[in-house]
Amino acid sequence: MPSVQDHLASIRADVEEIDVDQLNARLTSGDQLLIVDVRERDEMESGFLPGAKLLGRGHLEARIGGVAHNANDEVILYCAGGVRSAFAAYALQVMGYTDVKSLSGGYAKWVQSGYPIDNRRQLSRDQVARYSRHLTMPEVGEAGQIKLLDAKVLLVGAGGLGSPAALYLAAAGVGTLGIIDADVVDMSNLQRQLLHTEDRVGMAKVESAVAALKGINSEVRVVPYQMRLDSSNVLDLFAEYDIVVDGCDNFPTRYLVNDACYMLKKPNVHGSIFRFEGQVTVFKPDAGPCYRCLYPEPPPPGMAPSCAEAGVLGVLPGIVGVAQAIETVKLILGIGEPLVGRLLTFDALAMRFRALNTRKDADCPLCGDQPTVKELIDYEQFCAMPAFEI
Repeated sequence: MPSVQDHLASIRADVEEIDVDQLNARLTSGDQLLIVDVRERDEMESGFLPGAKLLGRGHLEARIGGVAHNANDEVILYCAGGVRSAFAAYALQVMGYTDVKSLSGGYAKWVQSGYPIDNRRQLSRDQVARYSRHLTMPEVGEAGQIKLLDAKVLLVGAGGLGSPAALYLAAAGVGTLGIIDADVVDMSNLQRQLLHTEDRVGMAKVESAVAALKGINSEVRVVPYQMRLDSSNVLDLFAEYDIVVDGCDNFPTRYLVNDACYMLKKPNVHGSIFRFEGQVTVFKPDAGPCYRCLYPEPPPPGMAPSCAEAGVLGVLPGIVGVAQAIETVKLILGIGEPLVGRLLTFDALAMRFRALNTRKDADCPLCGDQPTVKELIDYEQFCAMPAFEI
């Protein structure tokens, strides 16, 4: 039987190694390298190489495709001393990766040589258990989960769209959720607004939301705002958050949210519903159109139906609100292709999604070449937009 040393020697004969001086020189010169840490999670608590992907050895073969998208991508692996990384490099070569290297001497040699390391806070044992399905995804992982925990998202409205969006964002571990709504829970809300329950009819919606979200994830900080948005408070409120999720049900608030987000350079994840139809898009300042590019001015009050007149299928907000939550998570993580410059529409009766391209309007009164809207406007209050209402 060959010894472990013999097997390691055979592996190292087939695996290219890079020493710490060579690796540091390449990093110092600005090379964009894919460096993968294959140590165990507790070993990473002492630090890791700058920019390293912390995949671990146990699921490396399953996760490597999330960071090395092509078989000829250069991949540099390291462990504590260079043994596990050599075995890991050989395993990736068997999988078909053609440019895999193992760091000779590993992390220990890197530290002994005085080269820089990165540190970050680690997830607790309970957080590792709660978010385990995120942690196995290279696109999220521990670094992404920490981004979610550090994120601050404001939901405008605790109704049909705010309910599913808030529930899933809390479950995903978004660390701070602000919720603004001036209304109280009514029996008619329970057909679609899943944040609320029969025993909370008459309670402020934001307080009902706090109770529901704390039941989902007690670690999430939920900040209730029982108030109406207007030009006197919107900028101060939005400034405290990274992303705004717009689930409101009236034109004046939609324009106010849009204009404030544009002025503060905050992404606005917009959703709306009407009867059997819904739509979702992301208005990201300087990266795509704003709401006024699509609808420059609100219609006259008499042209919009009342909130109770048209109705809405109770399950429809679940589709649209969850889509808003997905877009929000993507923005936080910086992954995928957000709905910037695209309007996703959903027809529940036909069970059909369509993605329509949208573009900035050079004549937009807010973000166009010669803007005329230069301060916030409190439009006359009326109920809803003609085509979409919550």
